[in-house]
Amino acid sequence: MNLSNKRAWLLAAVSAALIAGYLLYPEHRQHLFGLVPYAFLFACPLLHFFHGSHHHGQHRQSGEERP
Repeated sequence: MNLSNKRAWLLAAVSAALIAGYLLYPEHRQHLFGLVPYAFLFACPLLHFFHGSHHHGQHRQSGEERP
């Protein structure tokens, strides 16, 4: 296998991560599932921050059309 190009390195890294995840999952699943509520709490402010840039309710000029 020629590991000189970027795609080959990416494939090797993804493969190694999948194998490590498969081997570590049974031992650490309680820790992972214990973090799920905190992931939702962390995602809420991020969604509000990144989704708030759509300028809802912004005043338009009289000649502009609504999309």
